[in-house]
Amino acid sequence: MSKKFYITTPLYYVNDVPHIGHSYTTVAADVLARYKRLAGEDVFFLTGTDEHGQKIERAAKERNETPKQLADRVVENFKGLWTRLNISNDDFIRTTEERHKKAVTAFFLKLYEKGDIYRGKYEGWYCIPCETYCPEGQVEDQKCPSCGRQLEWLEEDGYFFRMSAYESELLDYLNKNPEFIMPENRRQEIINIIKGGLKDLNISRATFDWGIPVPVSDKNEIIYVWFEALINYITAAGYMEDEEENPAPVSGGHENIHPRIQNPESRIQNPESASNGQKRFEKLWPADVHIIGKDILKFHTIIWPTMLIAAGLKLPKMVVAHGWWTVNGKKMSKSSGNAIDPDDIITQVGVDGYRYFLLKAVPFGQDGDFSQEALIRRVNSDLANDLGNLVTRTIAMVIKYFDGKIPSAQKEGDNPLKDLALQIVPIVDKAMCHLEFHNALSSIWELIGECNRYVDKKAPWVLFKEGKTDELSSVLYNLLESIRFITILVSPFIPWIAEAIWTHLGIERPLDEQMLSDLEWGRLQKDGRVIPTVQPIYARIQENG
Repeated sequence: MSKKFYITTPLYYVNDVPHIGHSYTTVAADVLARYKRLAGEDVFFLTGTDEHGQKIERAAKERNETPKQLADRVVENFKGLWTRLNISNDDFIRTTEERHKKAVTAFFLKLYEKGDIYRGKYEGWYCIPCETYCPEGQVEDQKCPSCGRQLEWLEEDGYFFRMSAYESELLDYLNKNPEFIMPENRRQEIINIIKGGLKDLNISRATFDWGIPVPVSDKNEIIYVWFEALINYITAAGYMEDEEENPAPVSGGHENIHPRIQNPESRIQNPESASNGQKRFEKLWPADVHIIGKDILKFHTIIWPTMLIAAGLKLPKMVVAHGWWTVNGKKMSKSSGNAIDPDDIITQVGVDGYRYFLLKAVPFGQDGDFSQEALIRRVNSDLANDLGNLVTRTIAMVIKYFDGKIPSAQKEGDNPLKDLALQIVPIVDKAMCHLEFHNALSSIWELIGECNRYVDKKAPWVLFKEGKTDELSSVLYNLLESIRFITILVSPFIPWIAEAIWTHLGIERPLDEQMLSDLEWGRLQKDGRVIPTVQPIYARIQENG
């Protein structure tokens, strides 16, 4: 039985169109999901949209729409972008779906009956965009300490989650599980907040009605969005699905889903021939990784785990918070006019160029600065020059000197390409397991660089002129075998480019059927034929100036 790996992105708000931050999180999750499939693990990759809350209600009103009309329209922007970015999610959940409402209601009632949800009163400064109350000690000039926007003073009589009761238990868990929050500086930040004392959380709202109704209230009250939306992670895993019912169908499959994935609907409805949602939940939960932005870290590492502890459920194994993107050193925002539209960048540098840049330009977890010039320099240097030229000239030499037939390694002895290729496989694996995407790519490009130096040193054109056929055969075989290694390892990051390279290698077994276990030297079929490159593997982008 293959190992389960459950990975999630946060749910994205549908009050506006997706931007570079959304795509950064989702591409990172997709790369990790694809890599885990390469490792032979049974991956369940979830993404989706958060469609409740006051700011969505207000955004809809400004556009003369109902909140549901706005959600139905904007959610297509997210689904469309994920399709264009070649995201291989297994499920796409919306918080307006019945399966989610059902799970939220059941979860609420479980904590209510236990006594962890009670009636009380609250007043304080509230940030509509962040959908959260702000501690008075952190408020200056009535501005939100997180987003800087104007706060509103609210007084509410509602329901509270007894979060304070689980302060010591959560702190103990964090101390015993140091990898629960990554990177380390974020972990220390959360530990300091918890040590400062947790207060009970107001989890109902009565000032607006766009949300899931409080099941025990006889008033017009809805469940707080940051209590309700987090439950999506267990909703999609099968929480509280009736044994006699089939799990809810997938709502977000798309036509270019990763070929290795089964039909998404059948995959979710029948894991290991499970006949009910409870078996599915037992298999999938807990999540292995929640990938989020650092701005929602407290919700995922304080509110969410205390909710799970209260419900008697296991905590996720890891929550990874990445940094923010700035533009030429300035914070990205629509009001500043410097917001980055992913579609514009994709049009310019292609899907894989965009995916590559996002994960190579900055260590995951740190803030990164986006500039058009840096983007173009990076993809031209790494994808067009280093990788593209290596593949193109290697294929061309095999066609010229061996009529396209893959040569065999005639000469044994020192083989720097074989040694390095075998060395980087565990290095890449370690980096990927720690979500060090830039390090994984650097290791792969170390092999690419060594291949290019190998070509220059061995000079196959000279070997051909001198009639050294056996040595020429071995040199080109070593290059082709190295490219096979490179293509498999780089496929989670740049799947379209990898697929194109694989086609030129002429290997019969499809790339989507390859595994990390195939990275043994010498598996390249000797009787195969390469396919000529008519177009560049990655076309060089024109630089301004």
